[in-house]
Amino acid sequence: MTSMYDEPKASEISLPPYPHSERGSERGRAQDPVGFLLSAEQRARERQIAYETVRLLRKDVINCYRKEGVNHYENCKEVTEKYYRVVVKKDLGRVHPNWADPAKYDGF
Repeated sequence: MTSMYDEPKASEISLPPYPHSERGSERGRAQDPVGFLLSAEQRARERQIAYETVRLLRKDVINCYRKEGVNHYENCKEVTEKYYRVVVKKDLGRVHPNWADPAKYDGF
């Protein structure tokens, strides 16, 4: 048998925003260079987790469509809604720190 018929294994963990260090000025040196680099790495990890989450949800939708065939409109509604809720979120639901100036870092 394939793993297509197994129960999906997903984590429902919600992470809090992480501590971060911002740059001192627009082009200036960060007040805490190590903290700044660690927070940049953390943001990169969060971005990759968001992309992989979308990829896995998309795979679930495709598998459901293939498994259900012509009945996918009724039987894949929950899977599709879960995928849609993640995709329409700003930055795919990525965890962001509490920025000092949120307008400056809105992710676009």
